[in-house]
Amino acid sequence: MFICDCIFSVTTIYLSLGSNVGDRAGHIARAMEALDAAGVRVARQSSLYVTEPVGFRAQAWFLNCAVEAETALMPRQLLRVLRDVERKLGRRRLVAQGPRTIDMDLLFYGAQVMRTPELTVPHPRLAERRFVLLPLAEIAPGFRHPVLGQTIAELLAAAGDTFAVRRWREAPANRA
Repeated sequence: MFICDCIFSVTTIYLSLGSNVGDRAGHIARAMEALDAAGVRVARQSSLYVTEPVGFRAQAWFLNCAVEAETALMPRQLLRVLRDVERKLGRRRLVAQGPRTIDMDLLFYGAQVMRTPELTVPHPRLAERRFVLLPLAEIAPGFRHPVLGQTIAELLAAAGDTFAVRRWREAPANRA
């Protein structure tokens, strides 16, 4: 009999989730449930934000949010989990930056910095994207970018993009 005396290190991570196809809020909720089942425990979630598409403009607007989570998965394992969840929720990569049921990006893996052909952490374009920074600033305004040295709140204040980002207000349920 083998008894593992292993100590699993848990790392705080930050993710960005978005959807612009079908039941956008439902896709995000199902993605978070799938993350939890795969060993990524969501600790905090920002509000949902309606965001203008960046890049490929001829598509529906997105719902986006940021989450703080904890995981014992290593970065490449985590990336595989994210891609697997996207695939299971119907994500098809047909058009670069095109419509998607769910999109999940690893923004930060603790304070780790890594650059491989498949993964760059911190996310290389997050400081340029208000649709990422605004939800992230809601849950982690004081988190310091390990490369740029600025907090999320400082990055948001300096962000120059002009794409629309506004808090989503779900339509009230009909009352009979």
